[in-house]
Amino acid sequence: MFKNRRVFAYILSEIVPSFLLGVFIFICVLLMFQALRLTEFLLIHGIKWTTMVRIMGYMSISFLPLLLPMSLLFAVLLTYNRFSQDSEIIAFKSSGVNPWSIAMPAIAFSLFVTLVSSQTSFYLAPWGNRQFEVLINRLGNTKAAASIKEGTFSEGFFDLVVYSNKVNSQTGVLNDLFIYDEKNPNAPLTIVAAEGQIIPDTTHPGHSVLLRLFNGQIHRKGESHTVINFNTYDVLLNDPIRLEEKKKSPSSLNLEELLTLRKSNEDITPEMRKDYDIEYHKRSALSAACFVFGILGLAFGIVTNRRSGKSSGFILSVGFIILYWVVYLSFESLVRSNQIPTGIGLWLPNILFTLFGLYHLKKVWD
Repeated sequence: MFKNRRVFAYILSEIVPSFLLGVFIFICVLLMFQALRLTEFLLIHGIKWTTMVRIMGYMSISFLPLLLPMSLLFAVLLTYNRFSQDSEIIAFKSSGVNPWSIAMPAIAFSLFVTLVSSQTSFYLAPWGNRQFEVLINRLGNTKAAASIKEGTFSEGFFDLVVYSNKVNSQTGVLNDLFIYDEKNPNAPLTIVAAEGQIIPDTTHPGHSVLLRLFNGQIHRKGESHTVINFNTYDVLLNDPIRLEEKKKSPSSLNLEELLTLRKSNEDITPEMRKDYDIEYHKRSALSAACFVFGILGLAFGIVTNRRSGKSSGFILSVGFIILYWVVYLSFESLVRSNQIPTGIGLWLPNILFTLFGLYHLKKVWD
């Protein structure tokens, strides 16, 4: 590497722009799969464009652990495939550049991306995912009427079952309401009302939602059946005094939180501990996949009999990405069904693809 610094810098200058291009392309592709969800936020919830940008930003950050290995494979394959197509690999060898010096830029950059990916997987991506969860939760409370569908029973609406014949998601007005509340299983409530309106707290958006009902009845079933008629009745859906922060999902936990929960013996069921173990090894394996994909890109990029280096490099990268995820998800399903240990199952795809890449790389150099 030090004897051929110009070669190293030249190859690296080709890999880095392709890598950044790959990150941009794969972010756009993944956001396209979320287009329907984003459209719902924009049209039904009526959120501002600045909030939409924040949502897309948090989603992109949470996608990074998946994007970095794919982008690295795309960059290395595209770069070395073009070198092979333009006979630059042959020119390097003819000039006395040994194979190790040719491969070193890809290996060094793969190690660097692996380090960045590990920090991203355990800190940046969980932060982005958590910010996304909190923002969506607040939007759901602020635009609560948008989660109620006309003519259907909406379950999970602040732990209530709600039915409304007509819903205006912009004004929050509901007509012909039926509400079933079983928060107290010994005395469940059934509320019917001619009209209702969802009134969010504009001073603290997302922290308090008031449902004001007009002209209805409250039926309480306990030891005796009680009926209460009302002209106006307020239901506080989210009390800011009692509001507790929503518990973090496994994908929103950073490294220290994951390690603590994996070792904790308090209020952790075997299923939850299994989820934490899978999340820890999954992030570690995805970070290491950057180096694995770098080896694969190097092994299959150095060829001399392709018509189009760019097109074949892109096709190969997509093919390897699909194949890797098929293998990975297959092993993950075996892990979740307790057929193989967590650590072994989630790391086996990396081991298999590394051996495959090294074997093919040896054949190319020979």
